Amino acid sequence: MKKRRGWKTALLAIVVTYAAVITVWKSSLLFAAKTSFQPPPDSAIPAGKFGEMVKFGEQIFRDPARYAPQFVGNQLRCSNCHLQAGRQAGSSPMWAAWTVYPAYRSKNGHVNSFEERLQGCFRFSMNGKAPKLGDPVLIALESYCYFLAKGLPTGESVPGRGFPSLPKPKLPPDYTRGAEVYTQNCASCHGPQGQGQSSGGQVVFPELWGPESYNWGAGMTSIKNAAEFIHANMPLGLGGTLSVQQSWDVAAFIDSQVRPQDPRFTGDVEQTRIKYHNSEYSMYGRPVNGAVLGDPALTPPSGTVPVGEEVRGDW
Repeated sequence: MKKRRGWKTALLAIVVTYAAVITVWKSSLLFAAKTSFQPPPDSAIPAGKFGEMVKFGEQIFRDPARYAPQFVGNQLRCSNCHLQAGRQAGSSPMWAAWTVYPAYRSKNGHVNSFEERLQGCFRFSMNGKAPKLGDPVLIALESYCYFLAKGLPTGESVPGRGFPSLPKPKLPPDYTRGAEVYTQNCASCHGPQGQGQSSGGQVVFPELWGPESYNWGAGMTSIKNAAEFIHANMPLGLGGTLSVQQSWDVAAFIDSQVRPQDPRFTGDVEQTRIKYHNSEYSMYGRPVNGAVLGDPALTPPSGTVPVGEEVRGDW
């Protein structure tokens, strides 16, 4: 009798797992159907000076620490979050971003050109220095994104833009549950301490917190943004396999770690939180494990670039 029950239990588990896989597969197909746009391949990059600038932009996008070291303060790559070199729908693809700029951004309180938006990526996500407007690095990246968006209408938000929206979890995001999700699903690639992994001197999986990660000004420090990205795209190649609750929990865990200071730091953690992080989705200025996140005594500096590199701009 016990053997029969065990057999039935095992069969039920297989059926439930299969149903979950089919659900994820159907969701992926539905998302793909809604996002029919396919950016042009590299083989379509035109010859001549413009094509050379597009190629340079893609090189920067794939490896900014190598091709734009004077503006980069960590080993992250644009393609760590904008997957498939900015081509993948649902991971904030660059072709979809191109179509909606110029645009007003509440983050800095004015209408931004696309170049200004790219400046913010260097300053916050790359924990570096923003190139001046018109710098060849920005022009190259702008040319690459323009190329990817070929055929799309401008001034419209196209399907696939940003990260797919995610409903709020049934339970508030939890650090302890998030740590368990991280250990089971993320640590094998990103390391048990979020330190990432390298091979042959090249970063294979990015650092998720610590001095070589994005700083407190980056958009990914929003638990909401991180949860949406994780649910749609992580683990890599298995997007949609984590539940909504798991995605929120692990995002809360990752965004409750020490990382470089917000470059807009006023000199006071509480004031900086009120001015720039006054959101239920930000952990900046909140106590975690006995320490206040953003405390200068515990927080690595912002805006670091390799020693000896020329800094040609600020923002």
